[in-house]
Amino acid sequence: MRDFQFVKPSSIADAVKALSSEGAVALSGGQTLIPTMKQRLNTPDVLVSLTGIAEMTGVCRGDSGLHIGAATPHATVAAEAGAHYPALACLAAGIGDPAVRSRGTIGGSLANNDPSACYPSAVLGSGAVIVTNARQIAADDYFLGMFSTALEEGEIITEVRFPIPEKAAYVKFDQPASRFALTGVFVAKFASGVRVAITGASNDGVFRWAEAEAALSASFTPDAIEGLSLSGDDMISDLHGTGAYRAHLCKVLTKRAVLAAC
Repeated sequence: MRDFQFVKPSSIADAVKALSSEGAVALSGGQTLIPTMKQRLNTPDVLVSLTGIAEMTGVCRGDSGLHIGAATPHATVAAEAGAHYPALACLAAGIGDPAVRSRGTIGGSLANNDPSACYPSAVLGSGAVIVTNARQIAADDYFLGMFSTALEEGEIITEVRFPIPEKAAYVKFDQPASRFALTGVFVAKFASGVRVAITGASNDGVFRWAEAEAALSASFTPDAIEGLSLSGDDMISDLHGTGAYRAHLCKVLTKRAVLAAC
């Protein structure tokens, strides 16, 4: 790891200013950034920590649903979101291990957009809004592909706003070493219809399964998707599982999520 400067601003405005410096990179929980720095895959000149910004932490009920500060650790979401959004709290409680949950943050996870991370499925499945220092981005417009998002240079996530559904559940098939989702499915039922978001399966990252959404909006039961299937052609295929296997898991886990939500 090469030398770098460390800056810990106390306000969003100061953080944005610090990030305008050449070679500056935002640091939230650091669960991905620090390991890549150790391997010299990422060599920032300045690390701008976001964890000292009070207005970017906390879980509270707001006019548009459940509001979570981007620098809020997974453990806090697991402990405090349950009274309002149990499925989201359950998802947070299953991320990594206690050490990861105490340091990793929701904003860091969404900014990184790992194709097997859990939070992207909750955000997309809930139809959440990602709030940054400059604008608000709908979940359907935010995720652009593997490790790719709509965030612009110097833009930071400050808050995530989750509409609260009538019913919801998240089910994942763990990769046992990393605790990432080999495949994970978040299902949320709203008065306007059902959203189904899948992580860990596609080469393009998190995605919505439109056919399952239509079927479940008509009948919110596991049997509603019995005749549906996904192709494994565009799915991740590695030593942990083939594309066909992940495609099969999408259907199995969607059924389990619907059953859990019911």
